[in-house]
Amino acid sequence: MRNILLSFVLLFAAISSALAQKLTVESFKLASSDLTAQTQPRKDLNDRNCALIKVGIGLQGVQFEGSIMGNVENKTGEYWVYMPQGNRQLKVKHANYAPVMVTFADYGVEKLESNRTYELIVVTYPQYAITQNVTNQSLDSQQSTPQTHPTVSDNTISIPVKDGISIDMVRVEAGTFTMGATPEMKNPNDDEKPTHRVTLTNDYYMGKYEVTQALWKAVMGNNPSKFKGDNLPVENVSWYDCQEFISKLNRITGKTFRLPTEAEWEYAARGGNKSRGYQYSGSNNLSDVAWYKDNGGSKTHAVGTKQPNELGIYDMSGNVYEWCQDRYGAYSSSSQVNPIGANIEPSNRVIRGGSWDYYARICRSSDRGINVPDNRSRWADQGLRLVLSE
Repeated sequence: MRNILLSFVLLFAAISSALAQKLTVESFKLASSDLTAQTQPRKDLNDRNCALIKVGIGLQGVQFEGSIMGNVENKTGEYWVYMPQGNRQLKVKHANYAPVMVTFADYGVEKLESNRTYELIVVTYPQYAITQNVTNQSLDSQQSTPQTHPTVSDNTISIPVKDGISIDMVRVEAGTFTMGATPEMKNPNDDEKPTHRVTLTNDYYMGKYEVTQALWKAVMGNNPSKFKGDNLPVENVSWYDCQEFISKLNRITGKTFRLPTEAEWEYAARGGNKSRGYQYSGSNNLSDVAWYKDNGGSKTHAVGTKQPNELGIYDMSGNVYEWCQDRYGAYSSSSQVNPIGANIEPSNRVIRGGSWDYYARICRSSDRGINVPDNRSRWADQGLRLVLSE
């Protein structure tokens, strides 16, 4: 009887969870510097240029209802919806989620204006439905079963390694973004130019935190860091050291971890398809999200002690620089799909994010660093963050 009751409870919870899935508006705003509505216009019935709403949602099969002119354009990572001026609402629908009616006035936009581009960010809640097979086990035996596989919660997974150490990862949905010195990036360097559109066609998981010394020790059996502490980011590691660490980690877990590409790193730092256009990763106020020169006290700090960015990822600005997989090279203005960096010699590698020892300008999400792959940095400011492909 107890087992039957447990089955009904779990089944009811699963049904409730499925019914709770819905679309939610994260933000709606005028994209004042985006001229797409003018450069790629669509006319309304009165021969006036429409307003353009760029809808970032990260789902396929999305439908829209309202006074829409022509077909909705499905771009990678976003939809383009053209509407005549004066409209005040747009309904967003998907077969697997409860729809949402977007009333523009709720977000400070009384009505749409001709020739203007707007940005609408819609997220799913819960973002990922988790199903569970209900077996004929007793409650006690279920609770005592050791966990040997990743646990999943919303858009995160936790992968056990050894000795009670796990790796928390955040899912980053595929999308398209402008990489480099976008307008919010103040005083950019020349190597951040020209800006260019980058499309990442596959979802991936990014480490929620920088790799800690506890994780490094569990895998490598040593701790090369200058500033010691289990929850501090590992530092004083070269690109080659990171590759050795990842190779051993993959043997332990049976997964395929790696360093992020530079494009994956910047896209995640900017908040992916939830980006709010901040200069730093998660805020325009660097002290909210980062340990850097002005507040770092000349040392690293425990990971995750500042605010996360839009995706729920911590310390992508400041604390320690993070190695990327890519060779360092100059940008091109051409659009790219899943770029993997330069194919040049010497094989200098990209580092990203700034550190506790650098001023605010270096902690911007578009700033680029460079180092030779065997350099461990005598300033104890280079670490890493992991990526896991789906």
